[in-house]
Amino acid sequence: MNFKAQPKQVWITAFAAVIAFMGIGLVDPILLSIAEGLHATPAQVTLLFSSYLGVQVVAMLFTGAATARFGAKRTLVGGLALIVVATLLCSAAGSIGQLVGLRAVWGLGNAFFIATALSVIVGAASGGQKAAILLYEAALGLGLSVGPLLGALLGSISWRGPFLGTAVLMAVALILCATFLARDSHQERPKIGLVDPLKALRNPTLLRTSIGAALYTAAFFTVLAWSPFVLRFGAVEIGLIFFGWGVCVAVSSVFLAPRLADRIGEKRAIIASVLAFAVLMLLMAVPSKPLLVVAIIVSGLVSGLLNTLFTGTAMSVGDAPRPVASAGYNFLRWLGGALAATFVSHLAQPFVVAAVLCVGAAVLLAFNRTDTREVPTEVVIASEQLVG
Repeated sequence: MNFKAQPKQVWITAFAAVIAFMGIGLVDPILLSIAEGLHATPAQVTLLFSSYLGVQVVAMLFTGAATARFGAKRTLVGGLALIVVATLLCSAAGSIGQLVGLRAVWGLGNAFFIATALSVIVGAASGGQKAAILLYEAALGLGLSVGPLLGALLGSISWRGPFLGTAVLMAVALILCATFLARDSHQERPKIGLVDPLKALRNPTLLRTSIGAALYTAAFFTVLAWSPFVLRFGAVEIGLIFFGWGVCVAVSSVFLAPRLADRIGEKRAIIASVLAFAVLMLLMAVPSKPLLVVAIIVSGLVSGLLNTLFTGTAMSVGDAPRPVASAGYNFLRWLGGALAATFVSHLAQPFVVAAVLCVGAAVLLAFNRTDTREVPTEVVIASEQLVG
């Protein structure tokens, strides 16, 4: 792939996507600092994940209708504007309640941005859809890995630092996107109803896959939301750990997942991967910090596989248009993450519960039919709308 040949608006959108994806792990290294600075309990602090994801989950049902009505650029720029306002106000929050509420606004903006960023990149990239997908996945992986690192570096000064730094970077992305992205065309756009994504879940295979993804995503966010409280390391140490985790996610999702799916099939690959994640969850439950650190980083490799494989399966079944099926799938998928972030601090053994959820996902996926291969592997990755 020739990266130098990509037009300017592709690079601008990819840069904004990196910053947006940073929001997932940005607060991870500063959870303890926030708890101390705002005199909050672990249960209150983990709401920073659940409010962010909860609003993003619901907003995913509206993104298709918004894009159809207002156009991709207006939807994308509007999402960026919400993120800038929310992150700037986060840096000045005076209570944990204010911070949780502002993270919800952040999640709303992120939903509208992420839902349209990929379509902009695909429409503008040279070298075809595969080149655009590689750029998008590179932005995703870079954001997941840089987020915790930025949170650690700025968070070592103050827990407000990462929010202020993100606001500045997002403001730059907003100005660039508003200035250089092509205007929305005035041609008639297809109408997408608000309940169409939910109707798509009437397909049994898509429903099982989406529920399985929700169970796995609950385990995924158990790692993100609970590990810092078990490790009780400083912001820099936690940031470096999750930087390694993010790099593993990026490498695995782009390079390993397609090869594994081609070798043994998507169904076998996803079941084996989710069971491997269950084993890692049980290892994290062992009271050993060195073992927990290793398990977190290794879990990034398995998460990279599952992020791509789950979406690949979801996008290979059903007769609904891909954006509609993707919205329904992502609605259930991230609902699992929101619920996990809400209740994880109330569980006696969060990692053990996460392991059980992964086993449940494997059992559910076993009832899916054998791989249909309706969508080429390289196309599958394009449907990934993360996270959020």
